Amino acid sequence: MQKKREGDSLTMIEVRFILFMLLSIPLLAEFNVEGHIDITSQFYPLKPREKEGENFTAAAVLKSKYEADDFMFNIALKAQQDYYDLAEESKHTDRSFVRIDELYMQYEFEDDAVSFGKSIKFWGALEVDNISDTFNLVDFRSDPFSNDKMGSWNFTYTHYSDDGEFNAIVKFYEQDREMSAYPYVYYYFPKDIAISATASLPLEYDKRVITKNSQYTPTLYLKYSASKEGEYPLDYAFILQRGYDSQRYFTTKLSADGEKFITQERAYEVNKLTTYATVVANSTLYKIEALYCDVIDDESVGDYMHIGVGVEHTLTQVYKEADLGLLAEYYRYVTFQKDKFDDLDLYEIFENDLFLGLRYSFNNGDDASIVGGAIVDLEYDESLYYVKYESRIAELFKIKTDFRYIEPSKKHLTSFHYMGRHERFMVELSYYF
Repeated sequence: MQKKREGDSLTMIEVRFILFMLLSIPLLAEFNVEGHIDITSQFYPLKPREKEGENFTAAAVLKSKYEADDFMFNIALKAQQDYYDLAEESKHTDRSFVRIDELYMQYEFEDDAVSFGKSIKFWGALEVDNISDTFNLVDFRSDPFSNDKMGSWNFTYTHYSDDGEFNAIVKFYEQDREMSAYPYVYYYFPKDIAISATASLPLEYDKRVITKNSQYTPTLYLKYSASKEGEYPLDYAFILQRGYDSQRYFTTKLSADGEKFITQERAYEVNKLTTYATVVANSTLYKIEALYCDVIDDESVGDYMHIGVGVEHTLTQVYKEADLGLLAEYYRYVTFQKDKFDDLDLYEIFENDLFLGLRYSFNNGDDASIVGGAIVDLEYDESLYYVKYESRIAELFKIKTDFRYIEPSKKHLTSFHYMGRHERFMVELSYYF
């Protein structure tokens, strides 16, 4: 039997923290509650063999906030149920869960604020991929195109100035991460690994992250963000980080009984400098995100750099009240040590990629828009095409549709190569309350 790790008790920590904060609040009737329920259908005309050709998912997000004077208590829950998890066991995708995304309290002073608990932070400026948005992990059980982030336990101190703010953040815990099961289209590992020409052993994913030091080794962030008004409005941020990197890699080994292979994520510690910014000139928005990572001590991963630049030019009232946005972005990922993992080993998608797209905003009062484009890999000769539409209906409902097609590399072992040629249609209906 494997030894139980500290991380396995995190759910009990969350329960105790909820009880503590509820007992700290005298007027529960003043809670503000909102949320939404989503019904999602996805169909895959092109997909890997042995994977389900469709999936049906119901999800609910519940958010509640209590405010009294300078004190705030916030909680956000997410529950998801996949249809196949109700079917026979061989069809289970293991995509059903109940998750606490946010659970924190915050106190405001005149020019300062402190918060403690589990929270989600949003950093970045680009359209396709926010490479600087590295505070929270993404849940492997959700649609990989949805950027479904999980909350992280942290303490945050904030100081407000006239044109910006300074944050000192301590993240307390490096999370384990669940993954969907093999029948789901976006489970990326093979079912087994060949050990000879005629024999193979099963491959299993172990959710427990491997760390050189304790999972409770803190990760520190110093962040400064500000805005400048004027002829060319500017928003920018700088982040210094010391601790576990958001990028992880997988290690595979034979189990102790020799009857299967086990693959796990490995986290490593870094010094990292990140920045992102936007500037507006007339009808054009210029965007940049960039980071440099100094890996402190890891046998497989070396120092790396990731940069993304973008431009969005808006043509106003091209048809009645509608606006048309012309989008272009370029991403470059570089590793600096030849004897360590490169972008293919790390499953990095945006390593030398160009995105060209359009955004059509109807501006008719229901937030209706169409966004689409192509992402072309300039190094490995692969591409992704997508178009998505979303709109509100009668203030309480939102509908989203999405089409994606992936043409993978034929010569290189990229993430898309492992997936194979891929086509997907998605429809989602949400009720907001």
